[in-house]
Amino acid sequence: MLTAMAAAVMALSTVVAPAEAADSPPDDRITVTVVTVNGSGCPAGTAAVAAAADNTAFTVTYSDFLAQIGVGASPTDFRKNCQLSLRVNYPQGFTYGIAQADYRGFAHLVAGAKGTEKANYYFSGSPSTGATHPFSGPLSDYWQATDKTEVAQIVYAPCGEQRIFNVNTELRVSAGTSDISKTTSFMAMDSTDGSVKTTFHFSWKRCP
Repeated sequence: MLTAMAAAVMALSTVVAPAEAADSPPDDRITVTVVTVNGSGCPAGTAAVAAAADNTAFTVTYSDFLAQIGVGASPTDFRKNCQLSLRVNYPQGFTYGIAQADYRGFAHLVAGAKGTEKANYYFSGSPSTGATHPFSGPLSDYWQATDKTEVAQIVYAPCGEQRIFNVNTELRVSAGTSDISKTTSFMAMDSTDGSVKTTFHFSWKRCP
């Protein structure tokens, strides 16, 4: 009986064994720079990127990324978007993909109002990764959304090539059943102190 159970456990462990683990980050410090920036959610000078000291991730912070409807909002404020083209500089012999992206912000949605955070990211010439995250009022708090990619599905930059990494993000707010003549609802991804940020987690591989 014990032998049969042990065999079953071993078989199950074989089925669910994780895919090949990513390599450790390169020792040399990497940098991330903005090549181009476009969109109503990130006017010039309002988006910044920074690589983590341990080369495991990089962050994007915004200082004017807010979508809103209702009192005080203009007709076009219900949707804001930002398109960033980034260059990641890293040592030869490595390549990278994005294993996970964490988006954070603040939302004030009155009862009946709805909000959406939508994002996708990709290397130029490669398939995109991303998702749409809905929110519903009443909500007045910080929000977080995470896009996590299975190890086997991570898209890596081609070895030996410098590919631009593109990030497209959108915030949208709709009235739903709320009365926008008397209320204001918004979703924001902006930060004045750096505490609200988008974090992209690297997955590193050594090139053959």
